[in-house]
Amino acid sequence: MVHTCVVAGCRNRRTPGTALSFYRFPRDPERKQRWIAAVNREGWVPNDGSRLCSTHFISGKQVKNPRSPDYVPSVFTAAPLSPEMKEPGALEILDKQEARVEAANALLFLQGQGRPVVEVQGQERHGEGEDKEKEQQAIVEESASSSLSTDEDDDNSVSESKKGKFAQTSDAPINFDDMLKALKKENQALRESVDKMSLSENSLRNDAEKVKFYTGLPNYFVLETVMWLLAPHMDGMKNVKLSKFQQLLLTLMRLRLDLRNQDLAYRFGVKIGTVTRTVHRMVNIMSSTLVPTAVFWPSRAELRKNLPAALRSSHPDCAVIIDCFTVPFEEPVSRGAQQQQRVLPVSQEAGTTYSLLKYLIGVAPQGVVTFVSRGVLGNVSDKSLAEGCGFLCKLLPGDVVLASRDLDIGESVAARGALFRIAGGYQGEAYGRPDSSPPADTSSEMVSVQRHVERVISMVKQRYAMLTGPVESPFTTASERTSNLSTFDKIVQVACALNNLCISAAPLE
Repeated sequence: MVHTCVVAGCRNRRTPGTALSFYRFPRDPERKQRWIAAVNREGWVPNDGSRLCSTHFISGKQVKNPRSPDYVPSVFTAAPLSPEMKEPGALEILDKQEARVEAANALLFLQGQGRPVVEVQGQERHGEGEDKEKEQQAIVEESASSSLSTDEDDDNSVSESKKGKFAQTSDAPINFDDMLKALKKENQALRESVDKMSLSENSLRNDAEKVKFYTGLPNYFVLETVMWLLAPHMDGMKNVKLSKFQQLLLTLMRLRLDLRNQDLAYRFGVKIGTVTRTVHRMVNIMSSTLVPTAVFWPSRAELRKNLPAALRSSHPDCAVIIDCFTVPFEEPVSRGAQQQQRVLPVSQEAGTTYSLLKYLIGVAPQGVVTFVSRGVLGNVSDKSLAEGCGFLCKLLPGDVVLASRDLDIGESVAARGALFRIAGGYQGEAYGRPDSSPPADTSSEMVSVQRHVERVISMVKQRYAMLTGPVESPFTTASERTSNLSTFDKIVQVACALNNLCISAAPLE
């Protein structure tokens, strides 16, 4: 295609054998507007076929460095014709020589490579003009090629920006098939690396240690089973940011590692309010779905069938081993005007004072939690807690209730036709006070019973650090108007249910 220079008065055109270069107008809007202003054609707008010849640049070519004088065409006075059309005169040669000397001086000044080139003297114009012109032309070409980008948009060559990373200096052909395979392999490696670092199903599927660290569950199969139980009840939850699996994982991480909401918000890329709502909703779902499935009172037949050898001879009718434990919380719990008037027990840790919540827990001889009460203020007696939490209703006539210390519930248990036995004295976990010393006839089997509940409680607290407290105040208020259970009461029950799903329960030895 033949192109003609768009400059008014310039008749240069691309013909076979011409040494001129023809350039498109730049794509950059600002630079393009400067070119249009330099052409100075009133009301004229370039199109895709508009070209500007190289004679309108000081160095004879365009330069894409904004600091270069050839970033915008500037040679328009008496634009010379191409050599094929007209032989330039002596005055035109001298004008072009001086222009190139000025360009060389400007380039050297910008680059700081040396002193400016000495200006051509008038007396040298005829004798030494041609030698100076060659010298300055070499300086200009060397400077422009060494430090200034000259990515020409000429139709005769492919732009270097279009070649990109596939450009080669040799004439060897590019094997695009091998390059495509290498890119696919690199892409796959990057995907695997991102999946491994992320908290997704794929990153946990084959990593039991990671599952255990973040959720407290022994392996991915148990986590998947929990997800299968909860998924049908999560359909009504509208959360476009987190998937069902992410909502469960976020909640388990909150219970397991006791991470703050801000930390979880950063990890999952959501707002703090989303984390708070997700945890409360998931705890409610697990409390109504998972707890009845995993925390239940076994039948007498099942208890006797799997009764550990330590109790078969001494207490074959043992139904449960009970104890109380406490958890500190930040602010007093609102349980009614009568309870608010009581003096709250406190726990002092590192100079900070906390109130206490007390829970009654029942553990089967096989090592699973079979009963968890709701939390009450720590100054409530063990007897009041046991009689008011619904524990006594689980007992059948003839059942034996074991405890490691005197909970003062013997008469209440006897009223149900059951028998309350103290396995032996030790420092109770709830208060840290020494009880009466063990009787002389305490056997090794009874020593195992003494520490059985303590091991289970410690296991649950170690598995879910949130149970160690102090509990934040939003979790200690009643979660529903129709329920007297706070969100933290449900969290304690959920933690016990999840502990029962683990294979690392603590059976009697």
